[in-house]
Amino acid sequence: MPITTHDSHDIPEVLDRREGPHGEVVLRRHGALLQIIANGCFLMDTSDGRSERRLVDVAADALATADGPDPAGGRAAPHLLIGGLGVGFSLAHAAADPRWGRIAVVERERAVIDWHRGGGPLSVLSADALADPRTKIVEADLVGYVNETSDTYDALCLDIDNGPGWTVTEGNDGLYAPSGLAGCARLLRPGGVLAVWSAQPSPEFEETLRNAGFQQVRTEEIPVARGVPDVVHIGVGPG
Repeated sequence: MPITTHDSHDIPEVLDRREGPHGEVVLRRHGALLQIIANGCFLMDTSDGRSERRLVDVAADALATADGPDPAGGRAAPHLLIGGLGVGFSLAHAAADPRWGRIAVVERERAVIDWHRGGGPLSVLSADALADPRTKIVEADLVGYVNETSDTYDALCLDIDNGPGWTVTEGNDGLYAPSGLAGCARLLRPGGVLAVWSAQPSPEFEETLRNAGFQQVRTEEIPVARGVPDVVHIGVGPG
């Protein structure tokens, strides 16, 4: 029988495994990539990041459009909320943009926060952003935070699931329902923007956004290195 050899890069290496309040989260290295797995479901890796970066830029562009063509009428240093820290692409991109003022990131998994802080495996992507005085990490469940915080923002960029119809945990469903969108609208300042990342388009979610009072609702496709395009759903708050 011939001897079969395996390249060690083909076998993922588990760097950390935690049991959190919402189940198991795992950080693993697969070749040059770092991957986050939640309850056995692949969430994201460090292979690309263009759609996570575009999520932030879409929100900035939509804000500029909502504020009109007169630069004097635009808002200075808009406040940004990012839902989900992930591997840090969105945060790093936002912090590299001087247009943003306060940048808050809500992340419910302590393990994910630890992987970014203190020279953790993901700090190579986020260390500069976390050192930025504009940046704050909030350890909280986004669904609860949306309903409980008194803070307000000019833009909400949400990336905690694989999309409105493909949530990581069942409790996240409410965020994309009318009640959850009402909470998002409450956090938005007048003319503020909601941008939601998804692995696939959802006409049903677009309709829910419109029914919740959001204006200028649209979906932007973002080509990725492999597979079907990711999308960002965008809406301007009803306030």
